[in-house]
Amino acid sequence: MTVAIVGAGPYGLSLAAHLRQLGVTARVFGEPLESWRRHMPIGMLLKSRPDASSIPAPRPGFTLACFQRARGERPLTGDQPVPLELFVAYGRWFADRLVPDVERERITGIEPAGHGFVLARDGGPDLAVDAVVLATGLAAHRYVPAVLEHLGDDLVSHPAQHPDLAELGADRDIVVIGSGQSALESAALLHEGGAARVRVFGRAGRIRFAAPPRARRLTPDSPLGAGWTIAAAARGQAAFRLLPACVRVDLARRILGPSAAWWLRDRLDGRVPVRDAQTVTRARREPDGRVRMWLRDRTGYQRQVHADHVLAATGYRVDLAALGFLPPPLRRRIATVGGLPALDASFETTVPGLYVTGPPAAATFGPAMRFVHGGDFASRRLAAVLAARFQA
Repeated sequence: MTVAIVGAGPYGLSLAAHLRQLGVTARVFGEPLESWRRHMPIGMLLKSRPDASSIPAPRPGFTLACFQRARGERPLTGDQPVPLELFVAYGRWFADRLVPDVERERITGIEPAGHGFVLARDGGPDLAVDAVVLATGLAAHRYVPAVLEHLGDDLVSHPAQHPDLAELGADRDIVVIGSGQSALESAALLHEGGAARVRVFGRAGRIRFAAPPRARRLTPDSPLGAGWTIAAAARGQAAFRLLPACVRVDLARRILGPSAAWWLRDRLDGRVPVRDAQTVTRARREPDGRVRMWLRDRTGYQRQVHADHVLAATGYRVDLAALGFLPPPLRRRIATVGGLPALDASFETTVPGLYVTGPPAAATFGPAMRFVHGGDFASRRLAAVLAARFQA
């Protein structure tokens, strides 16, 4: 019996390690930590704390702290931010030790066949497997509002298109659209990298920063942050699924929604202008090669803004059509809730034998699935389900 895992990010690697611990053959396809290496900017710091940034392993000895000790470093603790470069190196170390045979091939097609599936892949013959787990993350689902996307990549781009924000060029006037960590951290990096002018226009009604450590003493703490709802989301994935679908979709959007880490505030205050509740109503390319945008605030007041480039840090919207290896007939069989795959208690879609883990599972198991921390629940449950199925 063989399980194919499409995607070699934290969720895919974690699940493979758990399956192998239980004696299930798992083949992982993809480049380890590809999205983190190619779609996140140099200099980025993870929003998650160190204790929420370890890839879940089936046995002790493979945490971020273990990796740092192995390198002769003092492990990060408390609220110290985790550098992207450190996390990528850690992810590769994890893969080398627990999933050393990741197959660096691209899956080009998945077709149901009998009681399993046949996978088409670049550079190899078709492969028959018994089950498929999609652990593809969010890189394919970046979202740019229609009001901006028609302007072209030279004027508008998404942060996921820039492994190095310096490629946008120094001494340029850049507008960042967005209210979350990606928008505000990108703005800080652009300013610190020498952009002539950086401004942030947030779409949310209020720009929110997480409370600093000293302000969290009266609320429950969790690896994902402080607060009653955040603590519940961090620990209650199984219970979250029992809520009505409409409630789950709403909570998955609002809890741990657009906000920034507390340590970003000092990098922006007095340096980068940030306005909230701004809606782009119109945008066009000017004859001089710049972009002009019309923005409306909550009072109805409209302003015009000119820029050399717009960075649309407007998040991700899962669209199964973006996964080109899923043929339309198969996609149509996958029920969705709020645009995300509808999953049962075992992470299985409405196509028997096809499972989904990671961020696209957030509408079923809650917003913790958008973070590395959610992989502990996902990998333990999904590995146990698949092991029981194959050993029956």
